[in-house]
Amino acid sequence: MNDTTTPPALPDRLSNNPRSKFYVEEILELNVGIRLNGKERTNVEEYCISEGWVKIASPKALDRKGQPLLMTFKGVVEAFYK
Repeated sequence: MNDTTTPPALPDRLSNNPRSKFYVEEILELNVGIRLNGKERTNVEEYCISEGWVKIASPKALDRKGQPLLMTFKGVVEAFYK
C-alpha cells in the first residue's frame, strides 16, 4: 500500500491539553516533534513558533485544579512530524 497523502501543515500554536482552544487531535495523532534551540524536547505541553516559546509541565508542582504547573522556556522553536 502506497500512502502518498501529505500531513497537514503544523499550526503556529498547538497544545496537548484537550481543554485548550489550541488542541487539535487530528494533528497530535500524527506524532509531532518539537525542537527548542536545536535540542529535541519530548515533554512539551504547548508551543508557539511565532512567539518563540514552549511550555513544559513542572515535575511536582500542581495548580489549584490539580493540573501540573507549566514552565515557559523561550528560544527558537521548530515543530516537525516524526
